[in-house]
Amino acid sequence: MKYASVLVLSLVVLLLTGAAPEVAPRNAVSPACDAEKLCTQCVNQLPSDFSFVKSYPLDGEGGNKRKLEYSYVFTKGTLYRLNICVEGSQSSTDGIIVILYDSKRNAIATNLAGKDMTSSLTYSCNATGVYFIQFVLDKSTTFCGGSALGFKRE
Repeated sequence: MKYASVLVLSLVVLLLTGAAPEVAPRNAVSPACDAEKLCTQCVNQLPSDFSFVKSYPLDGEGGNKRKLEYSYVFTKGTLYRLNICVEGSQSSTDGIIVILYDSKRNAIATNLAGKDMTSSLTYSCNATGVYFIQFVLDKSTTFCGGSALGFKRE
């Protein structure tokens, strides 16, 4: 009975957030992705006046996962910085796009500037609430990266 309650609650959360579990096809082989190492690299690249909050591994399983989404509660009056790290470069994103959505699912910030992608995104929060961080790996060649979120009070 307890297991059924947890399962139902998990499904409700998935439905409310619009997330769908992604299932890799059977026999899918993905190259090794050391997303945790790349997360550590991103944490080390946060500016010294930012406090580390959370890291996000970006393992697209060799292309089987094209979008990864996470959520975090942002606080009004806080400046957030999100770094994206990929193997072999401190400035490239290997085509990984990050989109920040507010609690109403409005896109409010991205690392995409015209045809260019920056390896970080800075956002000044003006309303406390749940924000959604979506990583789009469609244009990536490795489908692998790491990300780190930091903050500082304004």
